[in-house]
Amino acid sequence: MRVVIQRVTEASVSIDHQITAAISLGLLVLVGIEDEDNTDDVVWLSNKITQLRIFDDAEKTPNLSLKEIGGDLLLVSQFTLHAATKKGNRPSYIKASKPEFAIPLYEQFIAQLEKDLNKKIYTGTFGADMQVRLLNDGPITIFIDTKNKS
Repeated sequence: MRVVIQRVTEASVSIDHQITAAISLGLLVLVGIEDEDNTDDVVWLSNKITQLRIFDDAEKTPNLSLKEIGGDLLLVSQFTLHAATKKGNRPSYIKASKPEFAIPLYEQFIAQLEKDLNKKIYTGTFGADMQVRLLNDGPITIFIDTKNKS
C-alpha cells in the first residue's frame, strides 16, 4: 500500500459538484493498493498514520499525533499512486489492483483506521471521479510505502 499523507486545516471531496465528505484539522490520506498488499499492511499502516507525530504542541514543535489531537481523517482511494513512468510518457497502472481486490482491502483499511482512532473517518467514493480540495498545513506531506517498512 502506498499513501500520501497531508496535514490539513481543511479538506473535502466532491462528486458531481456535491461535497460528499469534509474535515477540518486533521489528515488527508490518499491510498493506492496493489495485489501484494494484505491485512498486515493495513494494520501496520493504520498504526503508523494514527501515531505519526506531525501536529504542533504548545511550543510549536511537531510532537503530537492525529489521535492525540482528536483530529479528523479523510481517506481517498487513488490508484495513480502506483503509476509506472519509467518507460514512455503515458503512465502505466498495471501494478494498481483491480476493484475486486482493492475494494475489500480499502474497506478493511477504513475499519482499521476507525478502530485505531476510536472515531469515524471520512472517505471518498472508491472508483468515482472526485474533486479533492485541501488546505495543506505547514506544508507537511509524507509518502509511505508498506513495501519499505524497514
